[in-house]
Amino acid sequence: MIRFERVTKQFPDGTEALKDISVVFPTHKLTVVIGPSGCGKTTLMRMVNKLETPTKGDIFIDEKPITGLEEVQLRRSIGYVIQRIGLFPHMTIAKNVSLVPRLLEWPEEQTAKRVDELLKLVGLAPDTYKERYPLELSGGQQQRVGVVRALAGNPNIILMDEPFSALDPISREQLQDDLRKLQQEIQKTIVFVTHDMDEALKIADSIIVMREGKIEQVGTPQELISNPANDFVESFIGLDRINRQRSFGERKLKEFLGVFAENPKEGALQISGEATIDEAFTEMEKSGYSFLQIIDGGKTLAYANDRDLVKAALRKEEAETV
Repeated sequence: MIRFERVTKQFPDGTEALKDISVVFPTHKLTVVIGPSGCGKTTLMRMVNKLETPTKGDIFIDEKPITGLEEVQLRRSIGYVIQRIGLFPHMTIAKNVSLVPRLLEWPEEQTAKRVDELLKLVGLAPDTYKERYPLELSGGQQQRVGVVRALAGNPNIILMDEPFSALDPISREQLQDDLRKLQQEIQKTIVFVTHDMDEALKIADSIIVMREGKIEQVGTPQELISNPANDFVESFIGLDRINRQRSFGERKLKEFLGVFAENPKEGALQISGEATIDEAFTEMEKSGYSFLQIIDGGKTLAYANDRDLVKAALRKEEAETV
């Protein structure tokens, strides 16, 4: 868990980038930080690995203050993915991915095994890609390498600073899907900065909405859609988007099977495919279950969590506006 306690950041020119911020990034969840340009979202993220330091306040990781931690050691323990990808062009993909394990002095055999398993995890066959150089890969492939390089040292925390914003729409959507699937496997604490609300609603477990150095609202995608905290949050999400997604609440679950998971989930709550999305959200909230097992006539059709339901609405919206 990452916790900010009354954190303020004032730059030498007097600009106050963060104003008395107190917030928690939950463990093993993907938290998106979003807001207009200059709202302080990147500054907030960069404080986690001490690329920026607070003027006032404290930051804790697992309830331990990071103030006394040595910067290099802290940064090597935290994965970091940036918009520009940042792969070293003169290094092979294998050497790029293995950078942190080598700095941590892992044994060569362990490092090589880690490189192979990470490349497989993002659909890049090691025998095909690990001896290639970054410029021999597409932009989407390079960004996949950037993501697994951040995972190579097996950090508990990963910071992602608008990592997909420079990609074309098709590659970006695919990487968003890949990130969600990857997070289900690796269960890391991820802080993801973006300015794209559709991206935030699609991938986030929790969303932090910022404006002018302050936090306007923290909530799940569904909570933001259902109950925007104020006029700013409502306008930033977009009233049209809110109304369209609310209207999808009346659609039946069986209409969205193509975007739900097929793999079984333990401890899922059974619900009929005839139930609406609104009814599904209500049942999940009442039961405390994280996943729904969608059934029809005793047959399992798919599995879905609350994020999948929001994602289904987004996909439906995209299809009907084409």
